[in-house]
Amino acid sequence: VQVVESGGGLVQTGGSLRLSCAASGSIARITAESWHRGSGHERELVAAIRDGSTYYADSVKGRFTISRDKAGNTLYLQMDSLKPEDTAMYYCAASDLPPDMWLVDEAYDYWGQGTQVTVSS
Repeated sequence: VQVVESGGGLVQTGGSLRLSCAASGSIARITAESWHRGSGHERELVAAIRDGSTYYADSVKGRFTISRDKAGNTLYLQMDSLKPEDTAMYYCAASDLPPDMWLVDEAYDYWGQGTQVTVSS
């Protein structure tokens, strides 16, 4: 499975961006997908989706929306009401482990290269 993000950029406070993540390869194996931001021990799970369920970190709840296209090939993160503290490198990830592990960071084996989001004040 390969995943490639796109859609980052520079936006002013209060603005919006939509990130995309194109999946290829053995996508039928994917049980959950997610967006993370930051790196190393500061990496944060921002949003995740599996079956029909979604998860959002408290810091983005009500402002970000995770979704998939009908074919299941592309994952999106719609980010509205952006704040300077949302500035980070954003990563798309996919998991083929049991779906009950969808909120476990280590469950995600397939990662994109990241796309930078910068929110100016």
